[in-house]
Amino acid sequence: MTEKDLKQRTKAFSLRVLKLIDSLPETRAGRILSNQLGRSGTSVGANYRAACRSRSEAEMISKLSVVEEEADESCFWMQLISEHGLMLPEKLVPLLREADEITAIMVASRRTLAAKNPKSRIQHRK
Repeated sequence: MTEKDLKQRTKAFSLRVLKLIDSLPETRAGRILSNQLGRSGTSVGANYRAACRSRSEAEMISKLSVVEEEADESCFWMQLISEHGLMLPEKLVPLLREADEITAIMVASRRTLAAKNPKSRIQHRK
């Protein structure tokens, strides 16, 4: 997958998150979880773009770690949405799967870069 493909994919993920939060109920829990998911989900695309503009491999490793964390955090908020009963679990499955795939891609990318940059302490993170 190319950098351009991943930029499009992470942006599409962010847009899908926005559509999901628009469909959540206007309850107190719905607002709280919408806000949290909105922040983490839109951060995935924004931070991947920032990673692409990194000035060094070490900086890119760090920024890819942020994308990984935000995608994984998005999974957490979607799980809470499902388990709280704000949305049927089956409606969340495709977006949860995409968040998991983006997380895995970022882990693999970060590890590949870290292996090329042996001075980085980040390489040992699992």
